[in-house]
Amino acid sequence: MNATVTTYGLYLALSLPLTVWVARTLHRNGRIFLVDCFHGNEPLADSVNHLLVVGFYLINFGFVSMYLKLADEVVAARGVFEALSGKLGVVLLVLGAMHFLNVALFTRMRKRTVGAPPALPNPFGRP
Repeated sequence: MNATVTTYGLYLALSLPLTVWVARTLHRNGRIFLVDCFHGNEPLADSVNHLLVVGFYLINFGFVSMYLKLADEVVAARGVFEALSGKLGVVLLVLGAMHFLNVALFTRMRKRTVGAPPALPNPFGRP
């Protein structure tokens, strides 16, 4: 087996479990945030949480699969590490960007449902 095939195997062996770990962490720790976003409606929050995880898996496994191909042949151990670091770095950035996007969207949704904060009192006594 040559170094390119080894790199492919290591890339999949590292990126797929990494995606599963991130999805499970987001699912477990995001529940309370979603329950708050949906005003205590736990069945709705749990359903949305599950749908988010399914979408997360589909998008990230699809990305990992599409990003598998290497442009150049890997010839030595150094090339394996360089190819893996570049590929896994991009996968980590995509996972982080998806997490940030989800949090930003739900924060925006939460602000809309909660409403604006109360106005501060006017120090001059006028409305």
